[in-house]
Amino acid sequence: MTKMKQSQISHVKRDSDRDVNIKPIDFSIFSRIFSYSKPYTAKRNLLVALVLTRSVQLPVLTWIIGIIINGPVESGDMAGIWRGVAGFLLFAAFTQICFYFRQRLAMELGESVIHDLRKDMLEHIIYMPMGFFTKTRLGRIISRFTSDSEAVRTGIQNVVFVSTVQMGNMIIAAILMAYYDWKLFIVVASMGPAIWLINRYFRLKLIHAYREVQESFSRVSATVVESIRGIRIIQGYSREKFNAELFRDLAFDHSNYNLKVARTEAVFLPLLELNSQFVLSALIIIGGYRVLSPDSGITIGTMIQFLFLSNFFFAPIQTLAGQYNQALTAMAGAERVFAFIDKEPDWKEKENVQDIADFKGRVEFKNVSFSYNPGKEILKDINFSADPGQTIALVGSTGSGKTTVTNLIAKFYPPNSGEILIDGRNILDIKAESLRKHLGIVLQMNFLFSGTVMENILVGRVGATEKEAVEAVLKLDCLDVIEDLPEGFRTRVGENGIGLSMGQRQLICFSRAMLANPKIFILDEATSSVDSLTELKLQNALAKLLANRTSFVVAHRLSTIKNANMVLVMEDGRIAERGTHSELIGLGGIYAGLYREFSLGVGSDREQ
Repeated sequence: MTKMKQSQISHVKRDSDRDVNIKPIDFSIFSRIFSYSKPYTAKRNLLVALVLTRSVQLPVLTWIIGIIINGPVESGDMAGIWRGVAGFLLFAAFTQICFYFRQRLAMELGESVIHDLRKDMLEHIIYMPMGFFTKTRLGRIISRFTSDSEAVRTGIQNVVFVSTVQMGNMIIAAILMAYYDWKLFIVVASMGPAIWLINRYFRLKLIHAYREVQESFSRVSATVVESIRGIRIIQGYSREKFNAELFRDLAFDHSNYNLKVARTEAVFLPLLELNSQFVLSALIIIGGYRVLSPDSGITIGTMIQFLFLSNFFFAPIQTLAGQYNQALTAMAGAERVFAFIDKEPDWKEKENVQDIADFKGRVEFKNVSFSYNPGKEILKDINFSADPGQTIALVGSTGSGKTTVTNLIAKFYPPNSGEILIDGRNILDIKAESLRKHLGIVLQMNFLFSGTVMENILVGRVGATEKEAVEAVLKLDCLDVIEDLPEGFRTRVGENGIGLSMGQRQLICFSRAMLANPKIFILDEATSSVDSLTELKLQNALAKLLANRTSFVVAHRLSTIKNANMVLVMEDGRIAERGTHSELIGLGGIYAGLYREFSLGVGSDREQ
């Protein structure tokens, strides 16, 4: 394995290790899981009643067999045998009916709880600030909705209810055994310390093993997601073999953790079974001796009945061991899910934020500084103002802070210091939802949802009609572009716009922004991926679109910058120059140099 690959695997593992640590069985976790069953109280209570009934039924069936053997069979009463068997079969049918509804209700309750849990996760994540998405790997988020949620589902549908039934079987069987012969029951009870020691030893090993399995699966799923999203880069730089080997190593790592669990269980479960078999052997020897002793008072029928009941005492032990392992997995998934839900955002809106009733669109920055990470300022002491109807162009080299300015205007992040005023009010006092209803945002790499072109345009305004969407396209003079698509507005769009050209995607996003009819427009290099002919087509429409709206344009194309009311030249997080296009050309500074580079680099944009 190369040093580079080792470094990448180590980085992935460190990122995964930030997750919550898995603890031994914590009943408070299961209590929280079942708090999601509150809306389904009637179904849950009926299920609990069926579980308790089921936990009694199976040992009682065995008890009935013992009664038939000790009674009619021992006395030779054939009619009594028929009556006993009929009663046994009727009760057995009742147990199967209970079993059917127990399974069905457990599945339904599990589905309902997981549905609500995933809904809470999604509602939590869509309100998280942008900082969360820049710091959290997409694969880790997806694993919370998939593998971890499925583990919780198993905990609800199987672990709790199956374990309750098995525990009930053991308790009822123990009570009946103690009733029939308490001396033989002491032999059965003697296995308790051995089971406790075996369980304690293997429990600690399995806790760590299951934690490693969950974490390694999270790393595998995260790597798959990143490989698919970055497939153009992987193929473009001929990294297919390298990335395939990286994934193979992570998958092999995950397989080893699974094998570790399997090896541990392969020792744990046979030990439990062997211990039970030793006790059964002891029962046969001691019970046989007592049956043969004339003064013991125990008959062969009683001994058979006792052995049947002891089987119902021992059989659940192995099942409970398997359920315990599933409980560890379910608890691991639940802890990760709840840690996800409980994760506090980097910042929250004030409680007393208010809507803006009469939105005009004046924006002012006063001594604003900002950093994504502590100790590294991206913006430093930014001051400017934009009146309604003005267009502000932001230019500068990559990393100079242009996009960060627009992120702060959209309230994706709060400033570290200084004030951002919207219509004279501090942006921190304005409800984000209210502010963004008046924002139109078009980015360089716009996201399109899976669906039709019409559905993607309608994203621009909740409640808008298709007629209004068509009117928005007409205002942009782009109707011919949409109609040229295979099915026009009904053309299906693949994930993130697959199947459309870059220019077509941008036009759909422009139409979406036009439909929003905002007071503030943010265009972040929105035409850099559109060909010159398409861009020319958009210029008149954009002029109408920007009229009477405050616009912030991050652009490299001169045609977009030249008509701006003010150009802000960003350099190292500061405003190095400001003025109109003509004023800055005359100044002969940074902007003039950028202009010369643009003119030489883009022939179609050579303008005086």
